[in-house]
Amino acid sequence: MLAPGGEVETRDAWSDLALESLRLYPDFVAELESASGILIDYRRSGAVDVAFDEGEWQSLRRRAEAQRPLGIPSICLSAADVLTRIPLFNREIAGALFYPEDAIVDPRDIMRALRTACCVRGVEIREGFRTRRIDGHGDSVEVEGECLTLHASVAVLAAGAWSSQIQVSVNGAHESRPQSFPVRGHLVGYQLEAGSLGPILRSGRTYVLQRSGGFTIAGTSSENVGFDRNLDERVIRDITARAGDLLPYLSQRSYTTAWNGFRPGIDAPAPEMRRLDGNNIWLAYGHYRNGILLAPVTANLISRQILSSSQHVGPHQN
Repeated sequence: MLAPGGEVETRDAWSDLALESLRLYPDFVAELESASGILIDYRRSGAVDVAFDEGEWQSLRRRAEAQRPLGIPSICLSAADVLTRIPLFNREIAGALFYPEDAIVDPRDIMRALRTACCVRGVEIREGFRTRRIDGHGDSVEVEGECLTLHASVAVLAAGAWSSQIQVSVNGAHESRPQSFPVRGHLVGYQLEAGSLGPILRSGRTYVLQRSGGFTIAGTSSENVGFDRNLDERVIRDITARAGDLLPYLSQRSYTTAWNGFRPGIDAPAPEMRRLDGNNIWLAYGHYRNGILLAPVTANLISRQILSSSQHVGPHQN
């Protein structure tokens, strides 16, 4: 989900980044598709948040009022309006909001296109290179692996939830920085008829969205279990029960797949997106549940800082 409408309630570092990145997304996708030749499943589908009792509805209305000055538009919907937008939805509601600017994108398409675009431009991708340490020395950087040390003029630490497992030092001295940690989340997938859902459907911590081909995703969970990749059947049952309650049609269908991943949490109020003082190491991690949404704004911020760095960039590198 590229959905500040369901995430943002107050203006802070997160909200400003999220809204800017959402505005950048159409051009970001177009550039990636042009550079890679890969079509990306990106759609500004909008999102419908439903309330099933008066308390939930008043909470949604307060959120919409708080979001309006931030530039997040929403529209009140009746039950008939929701049914028009989502014909599969057949529950009684106290009220609903439509967020027209919320969007969806397939992150696997994004990653395939990014990889292809990088390879076309001559970027070398080293798979299986386990980085242990990054050491900055003025205008040069050493990246130490298990069996090999790489030398570069710049390094960007963007290892998601694993970022704190890589030691960072400046001229041999350990560099203190916010710690990253994994927050596991499960997702469940159903194969439905393409175009049968329409906008994202949300209620509280439960959501359902659909890819262009009909693959429909329900989520999610939030679990502090370290880097445990095992699927938890209890969590999966909870998600399918919540999804079936939100969209009863799903309770009549069996899910086809379930998986999980690690959100990169951070011990800080905002993601780390900055240059370390006095050297050419940049940090770009801690995006928590908005990594895909914040990809364009992160890329812009970090790349512009690198290119404008007089310590690194000479005329021949522009």
